[in-house]
Amino acid sequence: MADLKVLAGLLSRCPQVRKFDDRQNREAWTLAHAFADLEGSFRRLLERQFPKLAQSELSPSEVNDMLLEIGEELRHILYHIKTPAFYGYLDDTRSEVVSHIQKRGAR
Repeated sequence: MADLKVLAGLLSRCPQVRKFDDRQNREAWTLAHAFADLEGSFRRLLERQFPKLAQSELSPSEVNDMLLEIGEELRHILYHIKTPAFYGYLDDTRSEVVSHIQKRGAR
């Protein structure tokens, strides 16, 4: 990931990002940190966890352990998607999708 200070500076020039600033938090820094952590999580999934899961010699117990490990990485990803106020609209989208799925299942 690019230098956090440079990225945060770039993001802070965007009024749509700055509108989420408050006394304690600068949204540009929140986004920059989130992007850096997301990059790390995606690398771990793609370079370590998914290849390890694809190994045919894993026992069922080891497969379960890998799935749980992947789940924890996905939890970390979700945290960094939900934390920035800039992406707050994603929760609304998710609610609409869940509602749509629930309505389909009620038929």
